[in-house]
Amino acid sequence: MPLAYAEETKDSSYEQFAEVFARFQPLPESTTVVKSTEPTKGEVIYSDDDVESAEDSDAETKKPLSKKKQRKAHRLSVAELKQLVPKPEVVEWTDVTAADPRLLLHLKSYRNTVPIPAHWSAKRDYLQGKRGIEKPPFQLPSYIADTGIATMRDAVKEKEANMSLKAKTRERVQPKMGKIDIDYQKLHDAFFKFQTKPPVTGFGEMYYEGKEFETSLKEKRPGDLSPELVEALSIPPLAPPPWLISMQRFGPPPSYPTLRIPGLNAPIPEGAQWGFHPGGWGKPPLDEYNRPLYGDVFGVLPKVTDTGLGEPVDKTTWGELEPEEGIEEESEEEEEEESADVPMEGIQTPSGLETPSGMASVVSTVAGGLETPDFLELRKNARPSADADDSGPRSLYHVVPEKQTNVRGFMGSERGYDVSAVAGNALPVLGDERVTKKKGGVDVTLDASELEGLTEEELKRKYDASARGSAGVPGGKEDFSDMVAKEMAKKKQKMEREREGKRDNKFKF
Repeated sequence: MPLAYAEETKDSSYEQFAEVFARFQPLPESTTVVKSTEPTKGEVIYSDDDVESAEDSDAETKKPLSKKKQRKAHRLSVAELKQLVPKPEVVEWTDVTAADPRLLLHLKSYRNTVPIPAHWSAKRDYLQGKRGIEKPPFQLPSYIADTGIATMRDAVKEKEANMSLKAKTRERVQPKMGKIDIDYQKLHDAFFKFQTKPPVTGFGEMYYEGKEFETSLKEKRPGDLSPELVEALSIPPLAPPPWLISMQRFGPPPSYPTLRIPGLNAPIPEGAQWGFHPGGWGKPPLDEYNRPLYGDVFGVLPKVTDTGLGEPVDKTTWGELEPEEGIEEESEEEEEEESADVPMEGIQTPSGLETPSGMASVVSTVAGGLETPDFLELRKNARPSADADDSGPRSLYHVVPEKQTNVRGFMGSERGYDVSAVAGNALPVLGDERVTKKKGGVDVTLDASELEGLTEEELKRKYDASARGSAGVPGGKEDFSDMVAKEMAKKKQKMEREREGKRDNKFKF
């Protein structure tokens, strides 16, 4: 007993508790057990093995504890483990037997951790409790059943059931295809237009027995009244729920501060009326200055989107390719603007005369001098001028009659075309004088230096010679007989080589 405690016990106030304090003090080491002198009952010894020797008693006292007993002795209890971890709600009775309980509970309480299924320690096999429950037959999804495939399959099965054995055997040997014929457009719409996702579990959500029979409340939102609930509460159309009057008196529910409730902090629907008559929406909660207490119950305040909080979000897609026609459209617009400034009949000369051909006049014939025009037309005008003599109404095409000819030359053909039979000889023919006389005839390249000092007859003769002649063959057509003979000789040699090669391959075997 410590000295300070002994001095305190001398006081009379501690004498009555001295006996109680003495029970919690350790026994002194010098105390010895006094054997009683009373006679004891003798023990019956049946053999010498039962007698405990001194060596056996010493071995038992020196034998150390096993590792299993040491682990069990140092094992924490569930209450102690709950005091050591930050989230005691994840502690289970099996966690105390782990090698490192603190690390295990840290992993279990970590964010986005998927727990181990609860049936890992169950004695019974998994899903053995559903053996007595009748499993409903499989039903096709609604978007597949709408195609009518189930009805067609039932009709085919009913027809097969009424078939004879001979017909069934014949059908098994030679089956008929196309019994169930569904419109491909219906199948496309079923899988790409009306298909819905099946109900799946969320992240970290584990399945257990009987989970499919529980009521799912994930799709439910506070304040939304389903048609079943409206029918169960007998709420007529445009009538408020029965708890609206209590909310107007005591305020909105504190658990849902952002919930919009019509008649309390949101406008009532169109067609509804305020009042306490049957179907009325009560009285809106107002302060002493007739201002709504909980929100815009009359719908007169500006909306949150109209207050201009922050910059509007740009929802246009990025990375789209620009249309290739943009450059062409811009050039066409520029041409239209330029052509709008220029009159259709041509640019006026300083003399007041207009050029009838539509071409821009560069050099003025007036004695006043030269003037630079505002617009220069650099494109070639392939269309005939307005003063060209017309030979009548023009047609889009001409039908050229066919004629039978003999095969001539290497590239000869059995069919020919009578070009001279075309009405008016509209098709240009090289060397035809009727065509070359017109402005839109065949173009002939002549050197301007050779035309100086020539008369009209010499100029016409030179033109006919250059139009009808060809390079190296003056005044005649080019002779292709040499080229045809060479091609025929090459073809003949090639056929002979192929024939010899086939003969050699034949004798190799």
